Amino acid sequence: MRILSVFFILLFLSACGGPRLPFLGENARILAFGDSLTFGIGASDGMDYPAHLSRLCDCDVINAGVSGETTTEGLARLAELLDETQPDLLILLEGGNDILRNQDKAQLKRNLEAMIREAQGRQVPVLLIAVPDRKVFLSPLPLYQELAEQFSLPLLEDTLPQLLSQSAMKSDTVHLNDAGYQLLAEEIYQLASESGAF
Repeated sequence: MRILSVFFILLFLSACGGPRLPFLGENARILAFGDSLTFGIGASDGMDYPAHLSRLCDCDVINAGVSGETTTEGLARLAELLDETQPDLLILLEGGNDILRNQDKAQLKRNLEAMIREAQGRQVPVLLIAVPDRKVFLSPLPLYQELAEQFSLPLLEDTLPQLLSQSAMKSDTVHLNDAGYQLLAEEIYQLASESGAF
């Protein structure tokens, strides 16, 4: 009996362990914000990750991806977009182009931090997705974990690096294919669900 009690206590603690998201409910609106990986370069029509996620959660997922965008460019357009769309959740997948162009990682982190503050200042919760560092073989940049801890955000840390390390999941060296985007959407949905959103 005591072993069973300990088991349920541990189960409860593990369920409560990560950062939480508010339950989204019906008619929720999600803003998927980012670069070409959000836009869906390499995907067939309707096979980008926001479209997959919309089908999984049965809610409105706005694809606000801009191909080639850096975090500096993303920061410049996010506030207006948040005000226009008034989302219930922001999914933030930015930074890949900064890395590909060897831009300053400290500035990358500051830009992401400013984006998170823009959302949280409007009471919009954030789910953060880490991008890999090309100098360390497809491992996630540590700054994403640092930001997740700083702001208590759910973080999808290893999924994108893992998908981009598999040729069967890619359309080219830096973009996913239909199967890759589907798996990315499924992992986002699982994390959001575990965090309380669905």
